[in-house]
Amino acid sequence: MPPRARTSRRGSNALTWFGHSAFMIRSSKGKIILIDPWLENPKAPAEARSIPAVDIICVTHGHADHFGNTMEIARRTGAKVYAIYEIAVYLQNQGLANVFDMNKSGSMTTEDITLTMTHAEHSGGLEPGGGIIAGGDPAGFVVRLEDGTSVYHAGDTGVFGDMRIIGDLYKPDIVILPIGGCFTMGPREAAYACKLLRPRHIIGMHYGTFPVLSGTPEQLKGFLPPPMRKRVHELVPGIAVEF
Repeated sequence: MPPRARTSRRGSNALTWFGHSAFMIRSSKGKIILIDPWLENPKAPAEARSIPAVDIICVTHGHADHFGNTMEIARRTGAKVYAIYEIAVYLQNQGLANVFDMNKSGSMTTEDITLTMTHAEHSGGLEPGGGIIAGGDPAGFVVRLEDGTSVYHAGDTGVFGDMRIIGDLYKPDIVILPIGGCFTMGPREAAYACKLLRPRHIIGMHYGTFPVLSGTPEQLKGFLPPPMRKRVHELVPGIAVEF
């Protein structure tokens, strides 16, 4: 059964896209997880930056369109921030508390939610003040919720063969893949990734924010085998879907 677009309620898991690669997961027990919270992107609804409570923030890499509003939100809400070692050190040096460093293939569990950092094919420098400093490798995250539901946010990446391992090990129910092209894989490569990952639900991201990110969910469907096409869900920024 596909996710249902509706106002989410406590007692069910819910996923909200805020445009670009910014997502909010609300677990069935009410925990709020933000991934790549660039909440000033052109597709983000105005209310996105004022989320009142956040428990966990996952940062896939240091580029401004993913690192986004991490520090602002973490300082305001006291959220725990999980990132690769180099980004975590940077955040700690900025005086941010509750920062947890990880690396690829590592897992951390907090309040019955397990975060596993995965590989990604991209670059990952930080951009404070417009310059670029080392930010470690780019990554993705598998988020396993309290009820066992698994969500894979791939971060910015191209397709790579070890996505099959991610599918085998973590069996993601939902995969969130970049499809825009130019800076990441496009629909054709994302479709190949879906064949490796074998998810129940497929969600595109990192598309439509700017004209150069021209891939679309419809194009993604066109590259998938017919049985997988119904698994693609096109989300509307700011509208939660239950799963």
